[in-house]
Amino acid sequence: MNEIGGQPNRIEKNTKIKGDIVSEADFRIDGKLDGNVKTSGKVVIGKDGYIHGKVECVNADIEGSFNGELLVSDLLSLKSSAVIEGTVEVSKLAVEPGATFNATCSMKGKSGSLNRNLSGSSSTNDFKSTLTNTSSSRSNEPAKAS
Repeated sequence: MNEIGGQPNRIEKNTKIKGDIVSEADFRIDGKLDGNVKTSGKVVIGKDGYIHGKVECVNADIEGSFNGELLVSDLLSLKSSAVIEGTVEVSKLAVEPGATFNATCSMKGKSGSLNRNLSGSSSTNDFKSTLTNTSSSRSNEPAKAS
């Protein structure tokens, strides 16, 4: 993690913040943020964490809830308890079974430009889905988008 003084920045549980955060360090959010986050590091939204706004970061791990615009230049990892709504732009996406993903999603290269096919048209994946693990007996199978 990109830390300052050996520790990531934290917004603790039962803390509510309204406003914007700009930093080069990583953030872990276990409380509530109504605003924007811009960092050249990683954003982690803990299981009890919630962000409503715009997040721009290199990597993100989400266990909690997010509503807004999410711009991740590398890897977005959604844990099984994650709830995502809004618009997502990402290079790589990992989704655990049980995560809820109700978003318009654009898959882009690390450079921020759309991946192009041979004809020069953009390759964009727009979808809305809720991912759930519906059968405990088949827990090793990946969830299916509905």
